[in-house]
Amino acid sequence: GLKSHGHSTLGGRKVWFDPDVNRINYDENGRFLGEFNDDESILVVLDNGEFYITNFDANNHYEDNILRLEKWDEHKIWTAILYDADNEGYPYIKRFTMDATKRHQNFMGENPNSKLILLTDTAFPRLKVTYGGVDAVRPAEDIDAEQFIAQKSFKAKGKRLTTWKLESIEELEPTRFPEPSTDDDSTKGNNSDDAENTGGNEESVENLDPDAGKSEQQIIDELTGQTNLFSDKDFTEDDKKDQDWLSKQ
Repeated sequence: GLKSHGHSTLGGRKVWFDPDVNRINYDENGRFLGEFNDDESILVVLDNGEFYITNFDANNHYEDNILRLEKWDEHKIWTAILYDADNEGYPYIKRFTMDATKRHQNFMGENPNSKLILLTDTAFPRLKVTYGGVDAVRPAEDIDAEQFIAQKSFKAKGKRLTTWKLESIEELEPTRFPEPSTDDDSTKGNNSDDAENTGGNEESVENLDPDAGKSEQQIIDELTGQTNLFSDKDFTEDDKKDQDWLSKQ
């Protein structure tokens, strides 16, 4: 039945990843990855910096050196710190989205001697940098990664973190967090605005007039503080003459 295959009534399929066999399944074995629609993918990140996407077919088999395996979010910004073998082994930091394809790509570059120190998807990562060796006398530093370097392509070199000797780099608890998404509300607001403005510029200008749609008598009554209990239709011919006389005073 639908339930045994992880389908929901909305059409998505619930998928789990079982690290013991490096396979995904629909039978609630292992870690829950989420509910997938047909156009959604799984992101696989390996500990050598390679990453790629796959579909969520239960016959897929994955490598043993998986660093992250999750539902792919093309907008998620990752922060990586690595020893860059192309730049004298200095520690470099970079922030990027994983513009994934089915072909393996590597966010650490082509040099196999580069070594990953840390990878995080925290929105505003804080890093504690502790110095060692001849530089051990230097006090440890806290670095706000989002302020330290701008987001660029995963192919970009990144920015050198320091030239001093490192003892360790660790991620601290964040103190800044993304603002809650208000996309739904803003979208609704924009749509209603669009609907109101479809009448063209002239109508929009008229709507700015606080007296738009009011009779001359209603405007006079508002100015003199009187309340009109009748609509224009309730007036007799004599009343109309009185109105005309009032308006000329």
